[in-house]
Amino acid sequence: MIIIEPQEGENLEKMLRRYKRKFDRLGIAREVRNRMYFIPKSVQRREQIKRAAYRQRMQQLQQG
Repeated sequence: MIIIEPQEGENLEKMLRRYKRKFDRLGIAREVRNRMYFIPKSVQRREQIKRAAYRQRMQQLQQG
């Protein structure tokens, strides 16, 4: 659970912004999305290889 302590003179909007930033940094939403259903290790590895190849292609296109 994420706990945000109110700082002196801090309004609700600023606290909400800090909460959202902390939530994003911790990657909670991403984790929940990934755990919604089971993905076998072999499929995870295949996806990881695909993403790496895509990133590498994009990097090569930018360089030359």
